[in-house]
Amino acid sequence: MTEIKQEVRKFYDQVGWQMVSDEVYQNARYEDLRPVSREYIHRCHLRVSRHLNPSGELLLDAGSGPIQYPEYLEYSKEYRYRVCADISITALREARKRIADHGMYVVCDIANLPFRKGAFGGIVSLHTIHHLPEGEHLQAYQELYRVLEPESSAVVVNGWPSSSLMNLADPLIRTSNRVRGLIRRLSGNQRPSPPGGNEKPQTPAADQKDRNQKGTFTERHDVDWLKEQVGASMPVNILVWRSVSVRFLRSLIHPHVGGRYWLRLLFWLEERFPHFFGEQGQYPLVILTKGDRP
Repeated sequence: MTEIKQEVRKFYDQVGWQMVSDEVYQNARYEDLRPVSREYIHRCHLRVSRHLNPSGELLLDAGSGPIQYPEYLEYSKEYRYRVCADISITALREARKRIADHGMYVVCDIANLPFRKGAFGGIVSLHTIHHLPEGEHLQAYQELYRVLEPESSAVVVNGWPSSSLMNLADPLIRTSNRVRGLIRRLSGNQRPSPPGGNEKPQTPAADQKDRNQKGTFTERHDVDWLKEQVGASMPVNILVWRSVSVRFLRSLIHPHVGGRYWLRLLFWLEERFPHFFGEQGQYPLVILTKGDRP
């Protein structure tokens, strides 16, 4: 196992999949869990299901983590088993708490999957490939495609290294953050938001621990790489999973300025122009489709 993979496994075993409050993992700091964003986040999560076979024998969750959000459970609801594959033993233990006998649990590297060709009627891989060394990203896509059953699809979600839409929004985000920082200082409230934007307060010890913790290794490729490298090996379709970053949501979306309704408008636009928002937004939904049976 490479040093990078050891680092990633150590982070998730010891930090990322540790509970910091009720049903909230430390890794939720990378998501916006505030009520104002909840409906939008929920609807984006459910986009994955549209591109999977509705039922089957085995669904592979490649880099399953603990199956962190309730919507993730929907992907395998009509499958006999969900095969959770992850480099983190802690992740698999937590996943077992959620789906018990509906799951099978395999410690493995998603760039070297220990499964036979065409084993799975559906595959999801969410925010995982970017934790691999750069030279193994294409291999991971090829492995997912190899174990995919004919007439089936795999759905991969990762972020782009840079987003045109988020770059355009950056001046607004910076201005909003400066104004909110000034308001906090004037009001004497210096306390940062808890992980994930969750409004439940943490204990002082948990709050300090969270601020001291750093993330782990990530490496992302852009849309041209995906089309040229992955697209040369298999059919690839790029749609939108979510076009805005957590930084955008926390900075610009607030209940007192109609945040929920702005997000409903954004979701409608994403539905109308899924290819544009998939390529220009923050998080694409990458669909790998295997053709007919020979």
